Amino acid sequence: MGHQSSCSMYSEPQYQYLSGFNSSNNTLMVECQNGWVYDNSTFKSTIATEWDLVCSQKGMNKATATIFFIGVMFGAPLFGFLSDRFGRRRLLLVSYICTLMFAILSAFSISYAMFSAMRFFTGMSLAGISIISIVLNVEWFSIEHRTFSGIIISLDWTIGNWLLVLLAYFVTEWRMLILVVTSPLLLALFAWRWLPESARWLMAKGKTDEAYFYIKKCAKMNNRSKCLSTITPKSLLETAETEMRDTKYTIINLFKTPGIRKLAISSGILWFGVAFTYYGISLNITGFGLNPYLTQLVFASIEMPMKIAVYFFLEKIGRKPGEIVTLITTGLCLFINIFVTQDKWVVRTIVAVLGKAMSEASFTIAFLYTTELYPTVVRQNGLGYTSFMARLGVSISPLIVLLDDVWHLLPSVIYCAVAIGSGLVAFLLPETLNRRLPEFIEDIEKPRMQPMEDKEIH
Repeated sequence: MGHQSSCSMYSEPQYQYLSGFNSSNNTLMVECQNGWVYDNSTFKSTIATEWDLVCSQKGMNKATATIFFIGVMFGAPLFGFLSDRFGRRRLLLVSYICTLMFAILSAFSISYAMFSAMRFFTGMSLAGISIISIVLNVEWFSIEHRTFSGIIISLDWTIGNWLLVLLAYFVTEWRMLILVVTSPLLLALFAWRWLPESARWLMAKGKTDEAYFYIKKCAKMNNRSKCLSTITPKSLLETAETEMRDTKYTIINLFKTPGIRKLAISSGILWFGVAFTYYGISLNITGFGLNPYLTQLVFASIEMPMKIAVYFFLEKIGRKPGEIVTLITTGLCLFINIFVTQDKWVVRTIVAVLGKAMSEASFTIAFLYTTELYPTVVRQNGLGYTSFMARLGVSISPLIVLLDDVWHLLPSVIYCAVAIGSGLVAFLLPETLNRRLPEFIEDIEKPRMQPMEDKEIH
């Protein structure tokens, strides 16, 4: 009789099976004509069950994630450019509003085409929140607290994953789930009114009075008002007039001069490799025998201790060595698993989990490291560009799994090679530990090696 198919049916009834005969009358197979019955034990409804994205249409279901990340890929450089031109705070508000609007529209989509379009624009808007909030955080924290602030932001990702598991467990209808996970943006909009503009950006744009206003508030909040005796609006203006340029910086400025060009190319390759490997491992850690909720919880739990460990060793060994070690170790774990047979699933799982942890550490370090590499005048452009490269890696990574049909080890070999190759590229980047953040491109071409004793007010 053969095996049953969930996607096909005979074009005519097979009455011979009722009489005990097993011979087929060679009737043609056709796609199911009467719809599908879905297993709703885990999820009450999904976009797959909503629009029958199964069988010949299953690729459309998987494409929604790619469409979302393509939106992120284009949104990152767009919001990077706009926030460097018009300010971090203003564009963060725009990102909040746009993300909230497009997410709500996606929850009320009446067709797959509308849903895909809304996910694209949601991803584009969300990219603005991601890169602008990180840069604002780094530009306001002092050198000695920069690592701590970066790790706290990274931990938010893990906590968010845990909360997502909890929410998805109780909210099993996809439209309502989108609305629930989007709702925290309302709190972000409310809190935005107390968010200061970046004093570094204001200085770079020559807006010294406004910069002094925020610096004064920051000093009072941190009980460091005595430091203001050496800083006045006049001194800030003199500094700005000395270093300010009339140039309107764009992403093109990342490739104009040798120093910044080397930094941009190297960091772009680094981010491609970090994201490519991270999502490749995330998509291929299998064999836990867990349901989707527990699997997501395990992944988040792996990340938490690694991020805490990063905080303690990053200040001792530096950003550059940390990035190199974590990426190469990730590649080595993938390499080892190539030679571990499938029957030794305990060993494979342990090595895979270690690789996932190292990959997460490289992701966490890369976020902090990149914000410290680029000068203030092009920092958002730099973050937008590297985010574009990261999302390019994310978009390609799932497709590598399809190469399993060519050679079953080929995906693992590619993920391994990219991880190790990216780690080697990190050798080309400068160390930023205990270094003053660069303000202008000239600081990259002729680095100002100013230690922690610089008179920054944070």
